Parts: sequence; C-alpha cells; structure tokens
Amino acid sequence: MNQKRRILIVEDDKDISMVEEAYLEAAGFATRIISDGSKVVPLLQEETFDLILLDLMLPGKSGYDICREIRDTLDIPILMVTARTESMDKIRGLGMGADDYISKPFDPAELTARVNANLRQQERTMEMGASKQKNYSEEIVIQNLRILVNSWKAYKGEREIRFPNREFELLIFMATHPNIVFSKEKLFETIWGYEYTGDSATVMVHINRIREKIEDDSKNPKILETVWGAGYRLNT
Repeated sequence: MNQKRRILIVEDDKDISMVEEAYLEAAGFATRIISDGSKVVPLLQEETFDLILLDLMLPGKSGYDICREIRDTLDIPILMVTARTESMDKIRGLGMGADDYISKPFDPAELTARVNANLRQQERTMEMGASKQKNYSEEIVIQNLRILVNSWKAYKGEREIRFPNREFELLIFMATHPNIVFSKEKLFETIWGYEYTGDSATVMVHINRIREKIEDDSKNPKILETVWGAGYRLNT
C-alpha cells in the first residue's frame, strides 16, 4: 500500500482547520494540525511532511516569518491560506518563499485541487532534476554566474547560491532558452504546470527572488531582464 502524503495544516481557526482536515483526508492525505506559529519550525526538524498549508496570521509567529525561516533550508511546497485579499499581502508571502496561495473563503474542492497541483509540480521538478543528472553534463556560464545543470547547483563567482526547486527550475528553463522572451502566462504554464488564473504575482515574485541572488544590482538587472509589455528574457 502506498504511504499517504502528509500535509501539515498550520491554522489557528479551529473551524477552518477542521474543514481543511476533513477534505484533505477524504482526498487520501494524512494531516496534522498545528495552531501555534512558534511550534512549526521545531516540528519540521523532527517530522517530515510533503506540503505545508500555512495561514499567514498566526499566534506565536506569523506565516511570513515561518516561510522566511524554512525556505532556504527545506524544499517543501508551501501553500499560503490567507483571509486578506490585497495583492501586496500575497506578493509579500510569495516573496518570503511560498509557492502558491489561496484566499479565504475558499471552495474546499479548490483547496484540494491546489494541494494536488503543487504536489504534482514538486514531483515533476524532482523528475526533471533526475533527468538532467542522467542526460546532461554541461554547465551554463552567464557572465559570473555558473549553473551546473547536472547537479542542480549554481555559483556566483565562487559563492554557491541556494535556490528552492521552483526557483531553480525557472532559472534552468530561462538559461536553456536564452535570449527568448517568455510571457508570464507561458512561464506559469511551463513551471507551475496548472491553468494560469490571470494573477501575475507568482511569476513576478519568483523572478525577483532569482534576481536578488544572481544580479549585481537586482533593481537594474542585466541577466534576467524585463521586456515591458511582453515578459522576461535571460540575456547571455
């Protein structure tokens, strides 16, 4: 029997967490609920989960801080759940390292679909990494940036840069298709792998996070350039 995927539900509203638990378990997942934000990071050091369903407004420690603490050391899909509708709050959460978001109130069926989509994307990213290790041995050199495609590592000068899987897959895609302009919609469809909803925040924030790591001046990017009205291009 296949082991059930484990979902960590971080939510301080008991009614909402129970709805999330019921629908996810009905969909075949195993769940654990935690309501205190300060206990999330210690728990992740002791137990393994496949995805985190993370409320942003929590007692003890906010979802923003949790994202920031775990993102560069733990590569796990993070799906934000927030009551806020302002796009700046979503952008902030994505900027801290969340992979996706869903706003309250939500359709529980949509929640299950988003969880499944993010898990499938994680699988696809890992398979892509394994495929590259098998089929590629070259490195990509762009100015002072070296991308070791076969080992999924990147260096700026002599310093290794850490990327979560989603960011690194986006970087590799752009680096293996240099000097081509890709729209936000195309990048979302290619990297996230499910239907684009019309919100460009996810792509934009991930591009910005990559720029912060690879550019000398992320405000004036030379490698990963914005082509206004068209999308993004990686320059060689």
